[in-house]
Amino acid sequence: MTETIVISNQKGGVAKTTSCLSLGGCLVEMGKTVLLIDLDPQANLTQSLGLKPEDMRRTIGDVLLGNTSMVSVSRESSVPGLDIIPASQELLLLDKILYGRTNYQFRLRDGLETMEQGFYDYVLVDCPSSLGTLTVNALTAAELLIIPIQCEYYASRTLKHFLSMVQRVQDKTNPRLTYRVLVTMYDMRNNICKVVLGQMQQGLKEALFETVIGVDTKLRESPAFGQPINLYAPNTRATEQYRALARELMDHGSKELTNHGEEA
Repeated sequence: MTETIVISNQKGGVAKTTSCLSLGGCLVEMGKTVLLIDLDPQANLTQSLGLKPEDMRRTIGDVLLGNTSMVSVSRESSVPGLDIIPASQELLLLDKILYGRTNYQFRLRDGLETMEQGFYDYVLVDCPSSLGTLTVNALTAAELLIIPIQCEYYASRTLKHFLSMVQRVQDKTNPRLTYRVLVTMYDMRNNICKVVLGQMQQGLKEALFETVIGVDTKLRESPAFGQPINLYAPNTRATEQYRALARELMDHGSKELTNHGEEA
Protein backbone atom coordinates (compact mmCIF):
# COMPACT_ATOMS: atom_id res chain seq x y z
CA MET A 1 0.00 0.00 0.00
CA THR A 2 1.17 3.48 -0.85
CA GLU A 3 1.16 5.98 2.02
CA THR A 4 0.64 9.63 1.14
CA ILE A 5 2.31 12.07 3.52
CA VAL A 6 1.95 15.84 3.37
CA ILE A 7 4.59 18.14 4.85
CA SER A 8 2.99 21.48 5.59
CA ASN A 9 2.81 24.47 7.88
CA GLN A 10 1.30 27.87 7.19
CA LYS A 11 4.50 29.45 8.51
CA GLY A 12 7.43 29.68 6.10
CA GLY A 13 11.05 28.98 6.89
CA VAL A 14 10.44 25.89 9.04
CA ALA A 15 12.27 23.42 6.75
CA LYS A 16 9.26 21.96 4.92
CA THR A 17 11.08 21.46 1.63
CA THR A 18 14.29 20.38 3.33
CA SER A 19 12.38 17.78 5.34
CA CYS A 20 10.54 16.51 2.27
CA LEU A 21 13.76 16.05 0.31
CA SER A 22 15.80 14.66 3.21
CA LEU A 23 13.12 12.25 4.41
CA GLY A 24 12.56 11.03 0.85
CA GLY A 25 16.27 10.40 0.38
CA CYS A 26 16.55 8.45 3.64
CA LEU A 27 13.46 6.33 2.88
CA VAL A 28 14.97 5.39 -0.50
CA GLU A 29 18.24 4.56 1.26
CA MET A 30 16.24 2.08 3.37
CA GLY A 31 14.89 0.32 0.30
CA LYS A 32 11.62 2.21 -0.22
CA THR A 33 10.38 3.78 -3.44
CA VAL A 34 9.32 7.41 -3.09
CA LEU A 35 7.46 9.93 -5.22
CA LEU A 36 7.92 13.59 -4.31
CA ILE A 37 5.20 16.03 -5.35
CA ASP A 38 6.02 19.74 -5.42
CA LEU A 39 2.84 21.74 -4.77
CA ASP A 40 4.61 25.00 -3.98
CA PRO A 41 4.63 27.71 -6.70
CA GLN A 42 8.14 28.64 -5.56
CA ALA A 43 9.19 25.18 -6.83
CA ASN A 44 12.04 24.88 -4.34
CA LEU A 45 11.70 21.10 -4.14
CA THR A 46 11.89 20.89 -7.93
CA GLN A 47 15.06 22.97 -7.93
CA SER A 48 16.51 20.96 -5.04
CA LEU A 49 16.77 17.95 -7.36
CA GLY A 50 18.53 19.94 -10.06
CA LEU A 51 15.48 20.66 -12.25
CA LYS A 52 14.63 24.06 -13.71
CA PRO A 53 10.93 24.92 -13.22
CA GLU A 54 10.89 27.19 -16.27
CA ASP A 55 11.98 24.27 -18.46
CA MET A 56 9.19 21.93 -17.34
CA ARG A 57 6.66 21.24 -20.12
CA ARG A 58 4.29 19.56 -17.68
CA THR A 59 3.91 19.96 -13.94
CA ILE A 60 1.60 18.97 -11.12
CA GLY A 61 -0.67 21.77 -12.34
CA ASP A 62 -1.55 19.74 -15.44
CA VAL A 63 -2.65 16.86 -13.23
CA LEU A 64 -4.84 19.09 -11.07
CA LEU A 65 -6.51 20.50 -14.16
CA GLY A 66 -7.22 16.98 -15.38
CA ASN A 67 -5.09 17.35 -18.50
CA THR A 68 -2.78 14.40 -17.82
CA SER A 69 -1.92 11.63 -15.35
CA MET A 70 0.52 11.45 -12.45
CA VAL A 71 2.63 8.83 -14.20
CA SER A 72 3.04 10.89 -17.37
CA VAL A 73 4.25 13.94 -15.41
CA SER A 74 6.57 12.17 -12.95
CA ARG A 75 10.28 12.35 -13.61
CA GLU A 76 13.15 10.22 -12.40
CA SER A 77 15.72 12.07 -10.32
CA SER A 78 19.44 11.38 -10.11
CA VAL A 79 18.64 9.21 -7.07
CA PRO A 80 17.36 5.74 -8.11
CA GLY A 81 13.99 5.09 -6.47
CA LEU A 82 13.27 8.78 -5.90
CA ASP A 83 10.94 10.35 -8.49
CA ILE A 84 9.41 13.81 -8.56
CA ILE A 85 6.41 15.59 -10.02
CA PRO A 86 7.68 19.15 -10.53
CA ALA A 87 6.09 22.54 -9.96
CA SER A 88 6.35 25.97 -11.53
CA GLN A 89 5.11 29.49 -10.84
CA GLU A 90 1.99 28.72 -12.86
CA LEU A 91 0.60 27.14 -9.68
CA LEU A 92 -0.03 30.68 -8.41
CA LEU A 93 -2.67 31.12 -11.08
CA LEU A 94 -3.97 27.60 -10.67
CA ASP A 95 -4.63 28.18 -6.99
CA LYS A 96 -7.21 30.80 -8.01
CA ILE A 97 -8.59 28.85 -10.98
CA LEU A 98 -9.37 25.75 -8.89
CA TYR A 99 -11.30 27.59 -6.22
CA GLY A 100 -14.99 27.40 -6.89
CA ARG A 101 -14.80 24.43 -9.26
CA THR A 102 -16.93 21.48 -8.22
CA ASN A 103 -15.05 19.14 -5.88
CA TYR A 104 -11.80 21.03 -6.38
CA GLN A 105 -10.54 19.63 -3.06
CA PHE A 106 -10.28 16.12 -4.53
CA ARG A 107 -8.17 16.80 -7.63
CA LEU A 108 -4.89 15.54 -6.13
CA ARG A 109 -6.52 12.54 -4.47
CA ASP A 110 -8.18 11.55 -7.75
CA GLY A 111 -4.86 11.86 -9.56
CA LEU A 112 -3.10 9.63 -7.05
CA GLU A 113 -5.86 7.03 -7.30
CA THR A 114 -5.12 6.60 -11.01
CA MET A 115 -1.65 5.28 -10.16
CA GLU A 116 -1.16 1.58 -9.61
CA GLN A 117 -1.36 0.86 -5.88
CA GLY A 118 2.02 -0.03 -4.45
CA PHE A 119 3.98 1.44 -7.36
CA TYR A 120 5.51 3.73 -4.72
CA ASP A 121 5.83 2.96 -1.04
CA TYR A 122 5.54 6.62 -0.11
CA VAL A 123 4.27 9.81 -1.72
CA LEU A 124 5.64 12.93 -0.03
CA VAL A 125 3.94 16.24 -0.82
CA ASP A 126 5.61 19.61 -0.25
CA CYS A 127 3.06 22.41 0.25
CA PRO A 128 3.16 26.21 0.01
CA SER A 129 3.10 28.34 3.17
CA SER A 130 -0.54 29.22 2.68
CA LEU A 131 -3.94 27.70 3.34
CA GLY A 132 -5.24 27.88 -0.21
CA THR A 133 -6.67 25.31 -2.61
CA LEU A 134 -3.32 23.57 -3.16
CA THR A 135 -2.84 22.85 0.53
CA VAL A 136 -6.47 21.73 0.89
CA ASN A 137 -5.94 19.31 -2.00
CA ALA A 138 -2.86 17.89 -0.31
CA LEU A 139 -4.56 17.43 3.06
CA THR A 140 -7.58 15.80 1.41
CA ALA A 141 -5.33 13.26 -0.33
CA ALA A 142 -3.13 12.31 2.63
CA GLU A 143 -3.13 9.71 5.36
CA LEU A 144 -0.58 11.64 7.41
CA LEU A 145 0.34 15.29 7.83
CA ILE A 146 3.82 16.12 9.13
CA ILE A 147 3.99 19.64 10.58
CA PRO A 148 7.56 20.97 10.84
CA ILE A 149 7.86 23.55 13.59
CA GLN A 150 10.62 25.55 15.24
CA CYS A 151 10.95 25.93 18.99
CA GLU A 152 9.94 29.56 19.02
CA TYR A 153 7.90 31.56 21.51
CA TYR A 154 4.84 31.89 19.23
CA ALA A 155 5.04 28.36 17.82
CA SER A 156 2.11 27.02 19.82
CA ARG A 157 -0.21 29.82 18.61
CA THR A 158 0.72 29.19 14.96
CA LEU A 159 0.25 25.46 15.43
CA LYS A 160 -3.15 25.90 17.06
CA HIS A 161 -4.39 28.01 14.14
CA PHE A 162 -3.11 25.50 11.57
CA LEU A 163 -4.67 22.56 13.40
CA SER A 164 -8.06 24.26 13.29
CA MET A 165 -7.88 24.05 9.51
CA VAL A 166 -6.77 20.44 9.71
CA GLN A 167 -9.86 19.74 11.78
CA ARG A 168 -12.07 21.29 9.10
CA VAL A 169 -10.48 19.08 6.46
CA GLN A 170 -11.03 16.03 8.66
CA ASP A 171 -14.69 16.98 9.09
CA LYS A 172 -15.44 17.83 5.45
CA THR A 173 -13.17 15.93 3.04
CA ASN A 174 -10.76 13.52 4.75
CA PRO A 175 -11.72 11.85 8.06
CA ARG A 176 -8.74 9.48 7.84
CA LEU A 177 -6.18 12.30 8.09
CA THR A 178 -3.86 12.19 11.11
CA TYR A 179 -0.97 14.47 12.01
CA ARG A 180 2.44 14.41 13.67
CA VAL A 181 4.61 17.37 14.67
CA LEU A 182 8.32 17.50 13.82
CA VAL A 183 10.69 19.87 15.60
CA THR A 184 13.15 21.34 13.09
CA MET A 185 16.07 23.80 13.16
CA TYR A 186 16.57 23.06 16.86
CA ASP A 187 19.43 25.01 18.46
CA MET A 188 20.52 23.28 21.65
CA ARG A 189 22.55 26.37 22.64
CA ASN A 190 19.38 28.46 22.83
CA ASN A 191 17.59 28.31 26.18
CA ILE A 192 14.19 29.25 24.74
CA CYS A 193 14.45 26.26 22.38
CA LYS A 194 14.87 23.95 25.36
CA VAL A 195 11.91 25.52 27.19
CA VAL A 196 9.57 25.35 24.19
CA LEU A 197 10.62 21.78 23.38
CA GLY A 198 9.76 20.76 26.93
CA GLN A 199 6.35 22.37 26.60
CA MET A 200 5.72 20.57 23.30
CA GLN A 201 6.73 17.23 24.77
CA GLN A 202 4.20 17.72 27.55
CA GLY A 203 1.38 19.16 25.46
CA LEU A 204 1.64 17.16 22.24
CA LYS A 205 2.76 13.80 23.67
CA GLU A 206 2.31 11.06 21.03
CA ALA A 207 1.67 13.58 18.25
CA LEU A 208 5.28 14.77 18.54
CA PHE A 209 8.01 12.82 16.77
CA GLU A 210 10.78 11.70 19.13
CA THR A 211 13.28 12.69 16.46
CA VAL A 212 14.40 16.32 16.63
CA ILE A 213 16.13 17.92 13.62
CA GLY A 214 18.92 20.24 14.66
CA VAL A 215 20.49 23.24 12.94
CA ASP A 216 23.04 22.05 10.37
CA THR A 217 24.64 24.10 7.59
CA LYS A 218 24.87 20.98 5.42
CA LEU A 219 21.07 20.97 5.17
CA ARG A 220 21.17 24.39 3.52
CA GLU A 221 23.93 23.31 1.16
CA SER A 222 22.55 20.00 -0.13
CA PRO A 223 19.78 21.44 -2.39
CA ALA A 224 22.36 23.56 -4.19
CA PHE A 225 24.04 20.31 -5.25
CA GLY A 226 20.76 18.64 -6.24
CA GLN A 227 21.05 15.93 -3.61
CA PRO A 228 19.24 14.81 -0.45
CA ILE A 229 21.30 15.26 2.71
CA ASN A 230 22.07 11.53 3.01
CA LEU A 231 23.93 11.63 -0.30
CA TYR A 232 25.47 15.07 0.00
CA ALA A 233 26.78 14.59 3.55
CA PRO A 234 26.12 10.96 4.62
CA ASN A 235 27.99 11.21 7.92
CA THR A 236 26.64 14.49 9.19
CA ARG A 237 24.43 14.81 12.26
CA ALA A 238 21.46 15.99 10.20
CA THR A 239 21.64 12.86 8.05
CA GLU A 240 21.49 10.65 11.12
CA GLN A 241 18.51 12.63 12.39
CA TYR A 242 16.56 12.25 9.15
CA ARG A 243 17.45 8.56 9.07
CA ALA A 244 16.03 8.31 12.59
CA LEU A 245 12.89 10.12 11.41
CA ALA A 246 12.50 7.66 8.51
CA ARG A 247 12.83 4.71 10.90
CA GLU A 248 10.33 6.26 13.31
CA LEU A 249 7.89 6.86 10.46
CA MET A 250 8.23 3.29 9.18
CA ASP A 251 7.86 1.89 12.69
CA HIS A 252 4.73 3.99 13.24
CA GLY A 253 3.23 2.58 10.06
CA SER A 254 4.06 -0.99 11.07
CA LYS A 255 2.39 -0.51 14.44
CA GLU A 256 -0.77 0.83 12.79
CA LEU A 257 -0.95 -2.22 10.50
CA THR A 258 -0.49 -4.51 13.49
CA ASN A 259 -3.21 -2.73 15.44
CA HIS A 260 -5.62 -2.94 12.53
CA GLY A 261 -4.91 -6.64 12.23
CA GLU A 262 -5.62 -7.19 15.92
CA GLU A 263 -8.90 -5.25 15.67
CA ALA A 264 -9.97 -7.36 12.72
